[in-house]
Amino acid sequence: MLTGCKQSGSNTNNNIKITQNIQNTELICGADQTELYFELLKGKNICIVTNQTGTIGDRHLPDSLYSAGFKIKAIFAPEHGFRGHGEAGEHISNSIDEQTGIQIISLYGRNYKPVKEDLQDMDLMIFDIQDVGVRFYTYISTLHYVMEACAENNITLLILDRPNPNGFYVDGPSLDLKFQSFIGMHPVPVVYGMTIGEYAQMLNGEKWLGNGLECNLIIISVKNYTHNTLYELPIRPSPNLQSQEAIYLYPSVCLFEGTVMSVGRGTNSPFEIIGHPNYPDTSFSFTPVSLEGFSKNPKFKNKKCYGLNLKNFASTIVTTDKKIVLSWLIDSYNALNLGEKFFEKNLFDKLAGTDKLRKQIITGVSEDEIRESWEQDIEKFKEIRKKYLLYPDFE
Repeated sequence: MLTGCKQSGSNTNNNIKITQNIQNTELICGADQTELYFELLKGKNICIVTNQTGTIGDRHLPDSLYSAGFKIKAIFAPEHGFRGHGEAGEHISNSIDEQTGIQIISLYGRNYKPVKEDLQDMDLMIFDIQDVGVRFYTYISTLHYVMEACAENNITLLILDRPNPNGFYVDGPSLDLKFQSFIGMHPVPVVYGMTIGEYAQMLNGEKWLGNGLECNLIIISVKNYTHNTLYELPIRPSPNLQSQEAIYLYPSVCLFEGTVMSVGRGTNSPFEIIGHPNYPDTSFSFTPVSLEGFSKNPKFKNKKCYGLNLKNFASTIVTTDKKIVLSWLIDSYNALNLGEKFFEKNLFDKLAGTDKLRKQIITGVSEDEIRESWEQDIEKFKEIRKKYLLYPDFE
């Protein structure tokens, strides 16, 4: 059964209802277990890396800590900003939080990494961001740079862990470091099946931080979580992941961002639909428009697109397939008949983490053969992953 942590937040019509034989035990996220970490904060100069998903109960984490009298010296904001209103890729500027007067320093503007000047006199950094468990979702890249900065400046990083809504499987091509970028920094599959806390342990243990650095970590684990637990996010993790269906579809559909097709930005169903003005099947259509705070200039703005409504496939991914859906990509490539022009080469290869997938599709390699080409790397990764798990696995 879908279940959320013991918090309410700003629920965003996450209306997917999928049943599975899982013990219906209440999850308690790291942030909500204040008895385990409030003592660590007393008398310390604190900085926080968070966004709208970092909460204690139904209250924003910085607001809660500020009200409790802790010394919050700075807040660091990832992609989409501190309150989560920025579009994907939108430059985020430094600012002052109106509610607390605390300085907000962007980690998705001039710098991806906290600079030494911002960390002077800091004793402890807190990281509390809801991830969705997909390599090109940039919060794990922010985690990487935050861990480096903490290691370089001898600051302990306290991670308030949260469940991974896609934590029940591992799939997709692993990143070839030749295609390393902010949307893919580590040699892991597209779907890696780890929480932020587990992933941080892996960054340390595999020496993937710059210069082999190791960050001093304290992790407050999620109570009653396993990698078979289906977790419904109580708060939208970014502007265009607006439903639980979109979160399950995201690992498959986001690859279309590196093609000529729309993923539904500029509609009420981003990452739940795909389309193109020249898609031959005209039975389903949508028209992207400018939506302030979500997508100001979506692909094919004000143009009617034809394509596929994928919402109902989310339940199959969760309950049966537990893998990335490749058939939509292969079928769309064949339907539009554009050859190599179907792909925005550089972006697609960065999302896939390799140029092999694009080349396989172009040359007509079957879906089964493509999946077979991933298997060895997936098995190698799973052996690495096992060393850092904090929760019972799905296998």
